[in-house]
Amino acid sequence: MRKWFGAMLMLVACSAGAQIEKRDVHIAVGGKSALYYLPLTITERLGYFKDEGLNVRISDFAGGTRSLEAVVGGSADVVSGSYEHTINMQSRKIRFQAFVLAGACPQISVGIAAARAASYHSPKDLKGLRVGISAPGSSTNMVINYLASKGGLKPSDFSVIGVGAGSTVIAALEQGRVDALSQTDPAMTILEKEGKLKIIAETRTPEGTEKIFGGPMPAASLYAPIEFIRKNPNTVQALTNATVRALLWMQEASPQQILATVPEEYLLGNKAMYLFAYNNVKTAYSKDGLIPEAGAKTTLRTLATFNPAIKPAEINLSETYTNEFVKKALAKYGKKR
Repeated sequence: MRKWFGAMLMLVACSAGAQIEKRDVHIAVGGKSALYYLPLTITERLGYFKDEGLNVRISDFAGGTRSLEAVVGGSADVVSGSYEHTINMQSRKIRFQAFVLAGACPQISVGIAAARAASYHSPKDLKGLRVGISAPGSSTNMVINYLASKGGLKPSDFSVIGVGAGSTVIAALEQGRVDALSQTDPAMTILEKEGKLKIIAETRTPEGTEKIFGGPMPAASLYAPIEFIRKNPNTVQALTNATVRALLWMQEASPQQILATVPEEYLLGNKAMYLFAYNNVKTAYSKDGLIPEAGAKTTLRTLATFNPAIKPAEINLSETYTNEFVKKALAKYGKKR
């Protein structure tokens, strides 16, 4: 009887597992140690991907465009990156779709090196500066392009230099390789608190995001080729379930619980500063994983201001994101809070 019961349990487990079309999933991310990607780290570290029956491998790249290239090239399945790339790719006739939102705000700040801060008065003063971003074409690049456009500047009016994320950002400013930064935390908070950088614009909060973009601006998400989503709906659902579960956990977690979950090397040698940076951006995380229609519209309008390749009339916004997987995840986990 016991042997028969054990066999039945195995049969049920195998049947449940068979529902996932692709158990081994490779996620590409650009700058995983940044607070921008904290929900991905939380999901991984708390074992939520495994709980959903997934074996997730995460590869870290220098920036969002590099992680996107990995998926386009076929070496990864899913991108953990900015929602805006789904619009950029559609303008190139390549169809990607975001299926769960981790960041309700970009969490990107723009700062000027302290030695140059006195000469900065408005975005037009960015002209001629060397700006450190994570990688060309990334969200950090998008934010500086848009801010500069408010001063009447074109992307060709200043230089962008890819400096990665985390400790390499700090080194780039300290070594004088850049005059300004468009970057995420905790690096920006550390430089700001040490008096090495003056923040001139921020999207760490809904208020700061609204001030720059005039509306909500969806940021970090999980997105993939639409063909992958159609072929692997149960796999995508499992990824979404795990992410939504992490977002709900984060809403109730204390800063100390967050700190205890993050790898030691992400703290950049300063736990107190990491916590300070986390408190700066904690309102920037999505509360439920849903992608707002208003945010999609803000993103399209923003990109079109400085990228002539993006023509709003030719973009099908409804194809760049879906909330169907999140709705199911909330039905599963939202009631258990």
